[in-house]
This record gives sequence, structure tokens and C-alpha cells, in this order.
Amino acid sequence: MTAAALFLRMLRWRVSVTLWFFLLIGAAAQGPLRVDVTLLLAAASLCASYVVATSVNDIADRDVDRINHPRDAGRPLVTRSANERELWRTSAIAAPIALATAACAGGPFVAVSSASLVIGYAYSLGPIRLSYRTWLAPTVLAVAYAIVPYALGLLAAGGHLERRDLLLCAALYALFLARINLKDFRDRAGDAAYGKPTLLLARGKTITCAVSGIALVVGCVALVAALGAHPGVIAVVSILAAAILAMLRWLWTTSDPREEQLAIGLGAKMGNGLLACTLTWLVLEAEGAPQAIRLAALAFVAVVYGSVFLLLSARRDEIRIAYKA
Repeated sequence: MTAAALFLRMLRWRVSVTLWFFLLIGAAAQGPLRVDVTLLLAAASLCASYVVATSVNDIADRDVDRINHPRDAGRPLVTRSANERELWRTSAIAAPIALATAACAGGPFVAVSSASLVIGYAYSLGPIRLSYRTWLAPTVLAVAYAIVPYALGLLAAGGHLERRDLLLCAALYALFLARINLKDFRDRAGDAAYGKPTLLLARGKTITCAVSGIALVVGCVALVAALGAHPGVIAVVSILAAAILAMLRWLWTTSDPREEQLAIGLGAKMGNGLLACTLTWLVLEAEGAPQAIRLAALAFVAVVYGSVFLLLSARRDEIRIAYKA
């Protein structure tokens, strides 16, 4: 596999979309959203640092992944479409790209991207190896996946840290934390086999679901406060949050592994709906759109995601669990 192809493989598009959401939200919160060279450089740096993180994690967790992801094309070491040397090479190429693109954008970008790279290495490699630390793993990872892209977006838009940014960072951090804790359900077999003390294995299902539920509520409250606490915003966020909580309850009550993944996946869809609604509101607000237009657009985005949620919920037997495919 060529270096370019492996780079794209390790980018893992489903997660990258979430990172780009956070990046764009950070930029849109500063004023009219403009896709310029600085924002593109920030996005490139973010992507490259993420490739570093996935590459070193695949190397560190190769044996675990053979159990958890036996046929996942996104794990080239497991499928043997690439070897360890090629992944190290990809990481060695991606890290300078992350720093170089950040440097082109400006000094502050280098500091933020460097922090992302440090977390990426520390998560998978010794002596720290955060992935084996029950509470630090999700809390530190959420910094790299939520705060870092938001900060890059803020810097790209020339913004300054204000109260709304703090609220949005708190919201995105908590929402990501609610989601990342549930990854342990998917990876339970391999984690148990190799002694990973994840929250699920160390504290059990009830505590894991409770932590995610609390993080979700905290994130939604912070999000509503950041967006102005308009009754329409409260209604939309509450409906999406209620759907996620319903999926979290389903996850808590079921003992079927497939149903667990369906509950997590459907909840994640609605989580993406929260991000889409947030970005929609911020973009229209920055462009000076009347409040009625903003509320109508927010309702439309919520209806789109709600329709997908209802459609998938009604056809659960036809849903394919992609990560094991």
C-alpha cells in the first residue's frame, strides 16, 4: 500500500467528520464562517495529527484489534494490508505535516497541534499509555478530539476566547465524553483479554451508562446556554437529548451485543444532529439571519436527523454493524 493510500486509510472518515464539525463550530462561533487558507491549513494539521494517533494506536493495540476488529478494513495490521513498518512510516510523515501546516497558519496553531500530537502518542505508547488508565483515557482523549479542533477553528477565524467559547468547549467536551465512554462496549472482548481496565470493565455497565448520561445532560445544558437559551433552541436540544437518553436506557437494559451496538449507533446519529444544529445556528446568527429563520433552519435540521433516527429504529433488523464487516 502506498504512503498516500495508507494515510487516507488511517484518517477514518466517520471520526474525521466529527472533528471537522468541532473545527467549524469553533470558527463559526467567532463570526461569519469563511473557508480560507488559514482554516484549510488548520484542517490539514488536524487531519495529520489524527493520522498519527490512529497509526500509533493500531501498532500498540494490534493484538487487541485482532479480537475486536477482525475484518475491519480500517485496521490494516489486522487485515495485513500494511505492516508495522509502514504504519510507523505513515506516523513519521504525518507528524511533520501536522506541525508544518500549523506553522504556516501561525505560531499559536503549532502549540495546539503539538498538544494534540503529545496526547496521541501518550494515549497509546509507554510510559504513560493513557489507554490503560481507567479515568484518564476518556477525559484526556476528549481534549484532543473536542477542545483541540475547536481551538484550531477559533484561531483560524481570528477569534479570542470569550464566555461563549468556554461554554461551547464545555458542551463539546462533555458530549464527546458521553460518546467515547461507550466505545468500550464494542471493544469489550479484546480489552478483557489483554487486561485493559476500561470504565466498563473496571466499574461495570451501570456506572458507564450513568457517566455517559450525566455527561450528555451537562453538555446539552452548556450548549443551550452557549446558544442563548431561546425556547426554540431548548426544545430542539431537549428532543435530540431525549432520543439519545432513550438509546442509553436501551443500552443499559439489553444484554444482546448487537442491540448494544444499535443503541450506541442510533444515539451517535442524534449526537451528530446536535452538532449539525449547533453549526447551523452559529452560521446563520453570524450572517445576521432573523431569529425566525434561525429557528426554522434549526427545526429543519432536527427533523432530518429525527427522520433518519425513526427510519433506522423501525428497521433495526436490516442495519449492518459496519465495524465488524
